Amino acid sequence: MSTRTAAPTRREQILREAARLFAERGFHGVGVDEIGAAVGISGPGLYRHFAGKDAMLAELLVGISERLLSGGRLRVEESAADPEVLLAALIDGHIDFALDDRPLITLHDRELDRLRESDRKLVRQLQRQYVELWVEAVCAMYPALAEADARAAVHAVFGLLNSTPHLGRPDARMGRDATADLLHRLARGAFAAAADGA
Repeated sequence: MSTRTAAPTRREQILREAARLFAERGFHGVGVDEIGAAVGISGPGLYRHFAGKDAMLAELLVGISERLLSGGRLRVEESAADPEVLLAALIDGHIDFALDDRPLITLHDRELDRLRESDRKLVRQLQRQYVELWVEAVCAMYPALAEADARAAVHAVFGLLNSTPHLGRPDARMGRDATADLLHRLARGAFAAAADGA
């Protein structure tokens, strides 16, 4: 059986480059022609795939929220109701996102308000559901921790994990695996500290 990953579609290539460029220079600092040039097509050729930059931004931000939620739900199913396994899997899944999709974190922080109201509400709704998966997992792992405290701890851990755009290049100081391990230990430590104060 082949283990090769399928090559990204043209649409996926466009989204990846749009995310990178938007994160580097801001949504309004990037033209359609530049995105097209980054993937080897003319700017107008992008309109065969997207209605415009707004549509790209919406697909990027809604898409990552959907992906995080579906991945979280899958980890819940695969954990066999083992709180330790589930919490570790949720942390690892979010670390993969935080290390591999850094431009999307920057984009979310800077550009979420540029989405149409309906798309922004959808992103927020998906994010709330994702947070609640984590809250349930943290409460199962640390039963003495009040739900409100667990929710605050989850948001704090997201802040920690989503700080990766500020770490510099992934290989600048430590490799990806070492960075992932450090982030995992910090996240687990944060939850344990919250539970110790309960």
